Amino acid sequence: MAKIEKKESVPATKKRKILPGRIPLDIELVNHALKEDAPEGDITTDSIIPDNELCRANLVAKEDMVICGLDLFAAVFRRVDPKVDSKNLVKEGDFVKAGTVVAQLSGPVRAILTGERVALNFIQRLSGVATLTRKYCTAVEGTGCVILDTRKTTPLYRDLEKYAVRCGGAENHRRDLSSAVLIKENHIRIAGSIESAVRDVRNNLGERKFVEVEVESLDQIEEALDAKVNRIMLDNMLPAKIKKGVALIGGRAETEASGGIKLSNIRAYAKTGVNYISVGALTHSPQSADLSLLII
Repeated sequence: MAKIEKKESVPATKKRKILPGRIPLDIELVNHALKEDAPEGDITTDSIIPDNELCRANLVAKEDMVICGLDLFAAVFRRVDPKVDSKNLVKEGDFVKAGTVVAQLSGPVRAILTGERVALNFIQRLSGVATLTRKYCTAVEGTGCVILDTRKTTPLYRDLEKYAVRCGGAENHRRDLSSAVLIKENHIRIAGSIESAVRDVRNNLGERKFVEVEVESLDQIEEALDAKVNRIMLDNMLPAKIKKGVALIGGRAETEASGGIKLSNIRAYAKTGVNYISVGALTHSPQSADLSLLII
């Protein structure tokens, strides 16, 4: 087996962040989105609105939500025309009620109308992720369990969606395949055993590398513990089985539950004593939040 260059990295869950941090502004992504929406310009707006006409507009929440993506929302309009000014009336990560004016724009009408759909697409998607995440975090309050996301993200939106997860109050699992080791069922099948897979990882990446292993049965737990893994993912198990698994592990490794976990049953999983629950739905199944941009 070829040696892999050793890189020490720690899963994001080891770097506890209370605040979501700054949004990852990818101007090239913004440029691509604007080009997609107006490849030859906004022919309707440019035909109707004089190029020197100014206006003000309010960004309004049409439902209760967690706001996420304010800086990205403003950045879209600045790419269309730097003369558009944006003022936030709430803070990133705030929970707002329906009817709240979230931000105000002022500047050229053409730029505001041309950038409207792209800016709304970004902030509605990210606010939807943050809002759903907040619901999951609220459901496990008091249990000590931490909610994690997964890599089930929209292609090229991963950093934005993982930021939105943090805005919603949860934490990020590994960002990508290069950032942390997670040995899954197919790795184990090819390697022949958990012990063999972990040994290969340690030989290539070093003894101190953080290693997580996915187990599908309680019988695999002792093998994972004997291999001295750092975290054991209890995959596709019901809460009663998870509880048995947590007891068997007995604090000798971190524990994570994953698979088939929904908002309706997540508290039952959290009460098993598991340290983490990873939820793909945070990023693959959120409903975009309802926001509207209204010229005033």
